[in-house]
Formats: sequence, structure tokens, C-alpha cells
Amino acid sequence: MDKKNALRAGALAAGTTLMMLLMSSPALALTRDDGDGPGSGLSVVETLGLFVAAPIGLFALITGLVMVLDKSSDRQPKAKAGSKGQVEVKTSAS
Repeated sequence: MDKKNALRAGALAAGTTLMMLLMSSPALALTRDDGDGPGSGLSVVETLGLFVAAPIGLFALITGLVMVLDKSSDRQPKAKAGSKGQVEVKTSAS
């Protein structure tokens, strides 16, 4: 890319960013809307429990249920169809 194209791309990026900043509306966080009634904030322990422990616990619960309720008896990996080096797995009860 030559110098002229690089300068053009930089100017376009800067202009686009400036227009987006100027056109964006303020958040108006100081003005309350009708029906706004924020409660008390969460403590650190409550936040970690809600956003870290609860998803991990839900994942563990679903994983456990899938493992316990799985009815399939075939646990051996299957060889790919058409592969040349197929290995037959035999289990002996001795």
C-alpha cells in the first residue's frame, strides 16, 4: 500500500470515529425513567455466586445428568470408515 492510500485510509477511519462520537447520544444516566426503582447492589460474594458459581453448578448438573441417564453401552471409540489401519479391540473376561 502506498503512502497516499494509507493516508486516505487513516483519514477515513479517523473521520468515521469522530462522526460516531459526535452523533452518539448521551447515556442520560442521571435522569430516572418512570418505573425505575433500582435496588441495593450485590456484594462481591453474591456477584461471584450469581455469575461464576451458578453457571458452573448448572453445567456440572447437566453433565452429571447426561452421564447418569446415558443408556448406551458402547464406550469404545469407533474406527473411521475406509481407514487402512483399522485396529480391532477385543476384550477378554479372563
